[in-house]
Amino acid sequence: MNNDTRPHPQSSWIQSIKTFLDPRNVTMLFLGFSAGLPILMIFSSLSLWLREAGVERSAVTFFSWAALGYSFKFVWAPLVDKLPIPVLTKLVGRRRSWLLLSQFFIIAAICWMAMVDPATSSNSLVVMAIAAVMLGFSSATQDIVIDAYRIESAESKLQGILSATYIAGYRVGMLVSGAGALALAQYFGSTQDSYRYEAWKYSYLLMAACMLVGVLTVLIRPEPKASQRLKDNHSAMDYARFLGLFLVTAVVFVGVFFLSSDIVATLKLSLGELLNNGPLAGFIIGSLRLATAVTAAAGITVALGKSGLVKTDMIKEGYIDPAKNFFERYGKNLALLLLCLVGLYRISDIVLGVISNVFYQDLGFSKYQITTVVKTFGLGMTLLGGFLGGTLTTRFGVIRMLWWGALLSAVTNLLFWVLAKLGANLAMLYVVISADNLAAGVASAAFIAFLSSLTDVSFTAVQYAIFSSLMTLLPKILGGYSGTFVEALGYPHFFLFTTAIGIPVLWIVHLCGKRFNLKQTG
Repeated sequence: MNNDTRPHPQSSWIQSIKTFLDPRNVTMLFLGFSAGLPILMIFSSLSLWLREAGVERSAVTFFSWAALGYSFKFVWAPLVDKLPIPVLTKLVGRRRSWLLLSQFFIIAAICWMAMVDPATSSNSLVVMAIAAVMLGFSSATQDIVIDAYRIESAESKLQGILSATYIAGYRVGMLVSGAGALALAQYFGSTQDSYRYEAWKYSYLLMAACMLVGVLTVLIRPEPKASQRLKDNHSAMDYARFLGLFLVTAVVFVGVFFLSSDIVATLKLSLGELLNNGPLAGFIIGSLRLATAVTAAAGITVALGKSGLVKTDMIKEGYIDPAKNFFERYGKNLALLLLCLVGLYRISDIVLGVISNVFYQDLGFSKYQITTVVKTFGLGMTLLGGFLGGTLTTRFGVIRMLWWGALLSAVTNLLFWVLAKLGANLAMLYVVISADNLAAGVASAAFIAFLSSLTDVSFTAVQYAIFSSLMTLLPKILGGYSGTFVEALGYPHFFLFTTAIGIPVLWIVHLCGKRFNLKQTG
């Protein structure tokens, strides 16, 4: 994209506010809601459901790995970007057809989860995990398309505002699936002391119905003009083989990952005894397991490409050209620095966020207090933060707001340390949620505008998927161990750890600010 997202002198505060009423911006509010609703059905709402059902804390946080699809969505982003859906693409367009398909599977996955009682047996947990993975995969696919839709809908100078509105809708969706799901579960009769499966079942089914907001938005709003200009350069058979390549690769990845479970368990035990540190051993072996599965999947992709079963041009267009384009535009050193920033920017708040709801509950806050303060009141702070972040990013530039967002995100984690020391202090909870959500809103608006500005219009979906996948990969892997870290360190030291890992980001933003001008994107 030939962008210049630096502040424009002719811009005014009133013009920035008026931009929020643009129809394209309103569209992002509802699509943001559709994107934000599924994620807490995997994270905090599911965590509380599993805890009420008597599942161990460490197993609860492991379920966050079901959302690793968000971190690996770049793998199938070329498929979403290039593959037309029979009949549907001709009817509604490339982006809207994939949105409708992903939303259908999101609704189906949530309904499937609603039909499983995790308290009945270990097998039910496996079924729940499979449904959660399906939800994570479908929701990540929806995110790929929404990101491309947003970037292709408006020029660069509007991306800060569109990002803020998207975040607002996203947070409303999270409120509905977070506070709404908890309130409904309590209303239907499930509490921490008295678990009732039917209450969570009805709650999840109602969440599935809320996804119709996104479906109606897609049906009403038009296809982006930039997407309409994209042409299909291959035959239906070529696309079918490309889809087959992806499916084979996915089977290899899943097969290696799950068939290695026995070996991994043995290695974890042996290394844990050698290092005298179980959590560290688990992290090392888990990372090696993941790397092995990725390597095997990449190997089969290369082999099939060389065999001629899949056109090498399609593999090149889908996977190699977007990466090559990025490195050619910025040069190797700057490109690596930018990728480092993308991969670490959200690490502090994502790692903390996985365990936050369990922390509030362990501290002694009631479900009603969590719903009222953390979800409902917190939403207002996030919306305010997003509004400020979008407006300030438009006025003062992306890099400057990235730095302030990183600083606020790290420092506000210290307030959780204070809360852990004070205990169930309701006034302090308000302070923590106000500061944390306000900081998150500012940081997210600036960061999404930054990621949008890095993309080239020829590779919108793929490049943004790579950036957003990298953004969450390391944080979510660490987040999967957050319950284990808390059990080993205790909450106060865990919060100091999440603060410390956010500090290096400030230096990386500083380096990027010295070497990088957003005007050069394109």
